Amino acid sequence: TRGAVRYVLHQMTFVAGDSGPMRAFVIGNVALDETIEVADLPAPGASIHGRAALRDLGGKGANQAVVLGRGGVRCLFGAAVGDDLRGDDIRARLLREPLDLRLAVMAGVASDFSIVLRTQSGENANITTTESAGGLPPDLAIQMLDGAERCDLLVVQGNLSGPTTLGVLERAKAMGLRTALNPSPMGAFMGDVLRLVDMAFVNEGEAQALGGPDALMAKGVGQVVLTLGPAGARLYGNGVVHVPAHTCRVVDTTGAGDCFMATTLASAHLRGTGLDARALGHAARAAAIAVSRPGTAKAFPTVTEMAAIMAQT
Repeated sequence: TRGAVRYVLHQMTFVAGDSGPMRAFVIGNVALDETIEVADLPAPGASIHGRAALRDLGGKGANQAVVLGRGGVRCLFGAAVGDDLRGDDIRARLLREPLDLRLAVMAGVASDFSIVLRTQSGENANITTTESAGGLPPDLAIQMLDGAERCDLLVVQGNLSGPTTLGVLERAKAMGLRTALNPSPMGAFMGDVLRLVDMAFVNEGEAQALGGPDALMAKGVGQVVLTLGPAGARLYGNGVVHVPAHTCRVVDTTGAGDCFMATTLASAHLRGTGLDARALGHAARAAAIAVSRPGTAKAFPTVTEMAAIMAQT
């Protein structure tokens, strides 16, 4: 017991086919996405009408884990949920995915959820609660790395607390894992953890806030992927590689960046390489599928679709 909150670590295992010796560990947030369709995103102080569209599994951590798992990577997802009906729904949805799960169920804490406002053009604005994710303590997050081996992959985002993010990255580096970070949402601690990151995925706003790709690499990041929306993406490392976006009809952009990042990592991970143009090309195709459908996890490419993407050269 820690104050009024009791932490219980539950482990549930999905038995999947052999996908290679290396695993990915995603430690982050999970939420239920409640999508409301609106004509336009509201201005400050405005009251608007909307239509309830769908409920779906979401949260940046869960998004990335789902895509990695569907992409053929043996993936363990660690996260915190509350002991409430929303947490029960989250667990049930996660158990349908090809993932190993380590969930911290926290008494007296509300499971996280997102309100997604989606326009007819596919643009969206998200509001996500972080009580569960922010309450995951460093020691439990570190326990979620049990069984990891050298050259496995750790993936983190910006929804955990600074001490927890720092603690799990430090343990991962001490164990010889490769590390990937998506610094969203941006926290004041991001500058302190970059020295522990091998691969960073940033959009234009995040890149600007962190000083740009060159500044990220100067702080120790080995490779940087800058996502540019419909203009594609650039990979910085040994030179600069630009990969165009894949043409598609945009329905809903929710989770597109997470799909892009996870597919890039899955492609490189399965081939035993660093990030490269082929990985970004695979990611562009996967993201195009995701944005052409409504929802979050429901919109991501299926296992079959991911296998077809990964087979492309």
